[in-house]
Amino acid sequence: MSSVTAKNPFHFVTQTSLVELTGLRARELYELLAHLKEVPGSVIYHHTHHFLRQHQFLSPEPPNDFAYWVTNVLQEDRLGEQLAAIDTVRFPSLKLLREALVGTIERYLAKGRSTRVAPEGEEFHFMKARSFVLETPYVVSTLEEFLEAVQKVSLNSLYHHIFEARLRLEKGTNDFSKWLETELGETALAKTIARLDPYTQTLDGLRQKIVRLVRVRLGERPQEVAHAS
Repeated sequence: MSSVTAKNPFHFVTQTSLVELTGLRARELYELLAHLKEVPGSVIYHHTHHFLRQHQFLSPEPPNDFAYWVTNVLQEDRLGEQLAAIDTVRFPSLKLLREALVGTIERYLAKGRSTRVAPEGEEFHFMKARSFVLETPYVVSTLEEFLEAVQKVSLNSLYHHIFEARLRLEKGTNDFSKWLETELGETALAKTIARLDPYTQTLDGLRQKIVRLVRVRLGERPQEVAHAS
């Protein structure tokens, strides 16, 4: 049975990114903290997400750059663990993620922890990523068409619709869930996809979970319609 046809089709896009140096650097925690409070959100986003984009086929759960530098360069292991433990998926905006990073460092410093200075050449360099969004040929209006397209689009496309949409563009959820609910009325499916933790699996693994969920939904559709009648 054919599914509902959306009034507004879903346009899959993809993206490419250009990483730029900001010219800001930190040698110790106080400098790191001061810059964290002032840098654009694109800097926060880059240092907490670039691993996901650059190493899409590797094991998930990468550390953010701040945690890595604090642990491996400053050798402040306790703070590094606290920064690494910040659950990025809990934050609906970069503003709140920034506040969590800043608050963690401030609490650590408030306890009078000794801080070290990075060796020359190992300072933390703040960078940002400029994203360029590109169209793809995939435009869908039904759940069946969505299922077919989501299996074909690139991982960069998945990254944009899942990560950039939710946090960097501050849409509150991923693009897929928003469209499925508002255009197709697939509220339960949309919420299930939104609950998937994209930070604890590879993008390809996430794609496979979305595909399975949609396939199950399409398989249930005839039975649900018959039951409703």
